[in-house]
Amino acid sequence: MSDDALLVAAARSPVARLATIAASGAVDLVPITFALTASTIVTAVDHKPKKTRRLRRLDNIAREPRVTVLIDHYDDDWASLLWVRLRGRAVVVDDGPRFDGAIAQLVAKYPNHYAAIAPEGPVIQIDITDVRIWRSS
Repeated sequence: MSDDALLVAAARSPVARLATIAASGAVDLVPITFALTASTIVTAVDHKPKKTRRLRRLDNIAREPRVTVLIDHYDDDWASLLWVRLRGRAVVVDDGPRFDGAIAQLVAKYPNHYAAIAPEGPVIQIDITDVRIWRSS
């Protein structure tokens, strides 16, 4: 499978992990729903239960916009293992055309979860600067 085909497969994955850098320098890692295009990744604060809508990842990005997203596939058949690591610069978007476009992408990818209750945001938009792909075969 070509790298382009692997990116297309990774885009269909239901979950990824977002790493941001905390004020202490530690890495904060959280699972995210996401939509991936050729040059960007978007995710949003949605209606899943949270203590606050002002999440640590948003504060981390405001201070240090460099982030990493990992999309992986595990299988008991280790010949099927793969991961895609995407690095980029993130920005938090609260409204406007970029916000609306990101929400539309997420609703299209996750209709069972977001068609009835679309994410209210904010949105994290990541402009991809580096792509690494690993596969076992």
